[in-house]
Amino acid sequence: MKKILAVDDSVSIRKSISFILSNEGYEVVEAEDGQDGLNKAKAEKFELVITDINMPNMDGIQFIKELRQLPDYKFAAIIALTTENQQSKMMEGKEAGATGWIVKPFDSEKLVAVVKKVIG
Repeated sequence: MKKILAVDDSVSIRKSISFILSNEGYEVVEAEDGQDGLNKAKAEKFELVITDINMPNMDGIQFIKELRQLPDYKFAAIIALTTENQQSKMMEGKEAGATGWIVKPFDSEKLVAVVKKVIG
């Protein structure tokens, strides 16, 4: 079973990602911010990381940069999730190492389609 790390400071968003992807047969672990996400990513290996950009303690951009430093996540799939459809944030995310981008609010079909495209 493929494991996904969902990092978002919003409980409802995390639960929603978890619910949608668990129903598709993925195992989802939740983290509440970048620091929490980093600790969980170091503890076990995930095929995919879905992260919010605007979070307390460590934002998504910094989190992606830190993840990319870890050998297990050098080439792992990382999807940035944000309410911002600003080009500058997208570029920043890409430069940090994000593989893809989903703008909130997203629907379950879109989320599932992106995840399947990225990790099968």
